[in-house]
Amino acid sequence: MTDRLRGYGAALSVTDELAEHAHAAERWGYSAVWLPGGQLASLEPLLEILRATTRVAVVPGIIPLDVHGVDAITALYAEAERIGPGRLVAGVGGQVGIAVLRQAADALGAAVPRERTLLAALGPRKLDLARDRFGGAVTLLVTPDHTSWAKERLGGSTLVVEQMVVLDEDPRAARAAAREPLGFLAAVPGYAATFSRMGFGEADVADLSDGLVDATFAWGGADRVAARLREQAAEGADHVVVGPLGGPGEPKTLERLATELALA
Repeated sequence: MTDRLRGYGAALSVTDELAEHAHAAERWGYSAVWLPGGQLASLEPLLEILRATTRVAVVPGIIPLDVHGVDAITALYAEAERIGPGRLVAGVGGQVGIAVLRQAADALGAAVPRERTLLAALGPRKLDLARDRFGGAVTLLVTPDHTSWAKERLGGSTLVVEQMVVLDEDPRAARAAAREPLGFLAAVPGYAATFSRMGFGEADVADLSDGLVDATFAWGGADRVAARLREQAAEGADHVVVGPLGGPGEPKTLERLATELALA
């Protein structure tokens, strides 16, 4: 169990204002700051957040092992312990096979406490690996029903759910915004398989149907979005990451939802 991750976290983009935004997220009451692994050309931004904050957990979601090897992750962890002891949680994954993930778990275990690691996991095999070899699992683009199923499979291990959000009450505009990242992610085999397990057909995935968008994104006013975030927690997520779409509105979305969730 990864004790650092409770309540709600804030997902930020890697920008020139990262330190400022991370400090604000901590002030608004989020318990963790997350960075998307796809934006981590280097791992330095994670250390930048540690320097800019005092209490939040700092988590890459996730470090792709096909980009940054285990040696880079263990070096990151050692430096993070020097700057902000106890605050870095190493989320890992990427387009690699189960055997590589097992090897990574072995290698990380020599330097990073198991409870300070997470595995990006959607399907049963990776969830089992997250339960048995890591501190828990991170999921994305899943329904509350999937969250309930995943938590049952993980048992006492930590389940993190990143819930992508769009603060827009116009259905057409909100769904159009959601389809931009969803279109890219739906082409990744792991997500396509998960959508199938959640009951969506090939046409839903190909067309990015309204039903698929509504199931995987929380959109609408702050009250409606916060209700979905709370539902994910009620269905078993130990930690829910608020994932706004990147861009100038990202900090405002996080601030509004922190107020709606009464985090401060």
